[in-house]
Amino acid sequence: MQTFEQLLDESTRIHGHICAGQVIGVRMAMLGLKEIAITDPRGKDRKKLYVVVEIDRCATDAIQSVTGCSLGKRSMRWQDFGVMAATFVNLETGKATRITAREEARDLAVRYCPEIDDKYQRQLEAYRQMPEDELFTIQQVEVEIPECDMPGRPLRRVECTNCGDWVQDCREVRQGDAVLCRACAGQRYYRMLTEEK
Repeated sequence: MQTFEQLLDESTRIHGHICAGQVIGVRMAMLGLKEIAITDPRGKDRKKLYVVVEIDRCATDAIQSVTGCSLGKRSMRWQDFGVMAATFVNLETGKATRITAREEARDLAVRYCPEIDDKYQRQLEAYRQMPEDELFTIQQVEVEIPECDMPGRPLRRVECTNCGDWVQDCREVRQGDAVLCRACAGQRYYRMLTEEK
C-alpha cells in the first residue's frame, strides 16, 4: 500500500481540494483496511472488500480513492445516516470494522497545532498527526449484506408493468400482480414536467 502522503495526494487530486475531510477519510480507510486484514485493496484483495459509508461528504471521496471501492462497482454502499463513519468488510472472512470520526477531535486539534489560528487549517494539520484513538472510535461489528447488494452482475432485471423501465438488483416493488419501478410505486424523487417523448 502507498504511504499516507501519497494516498492523500491522490485523494486530493480526485476530490479537487485538500481539506480536513480528506485527511480523515484517508486515515479512516487505511485504519479500516488494516483492521480487516486487507493489504492490496485495488489489486489482489479488490474482490474481498466492501465498504459502507454513512455520509456523503469529503471523507467518502477519500475512502473511495484509497480503497478503490465505488458505487458503480457495487463494492461501496451509501447508508444516509449523516455520520462521519464507514464500515469496512472483508467479504472472504466476514470481519467487519466500523470506524467513526470522533467529534472531540475538533476541539483537540488546538493541542496539536496551537500556532494555527484558522480552525479549519488547524484541524487539517492536527488530523495528520493525531493518534488514531483520539481521532476515531473503532467498533468490531457484524454486517449482513443482502445478496442483491453484493458486487457482481445483477441477480435479475424486471420490467415495470406501468412505465416499461427496467429495474435491476431487486429494487422493484410488487403490488398485487404488478411489478413496478419505485417511481411508479409512489417513491419518485422528481416531479414530471413533461410527458415522455
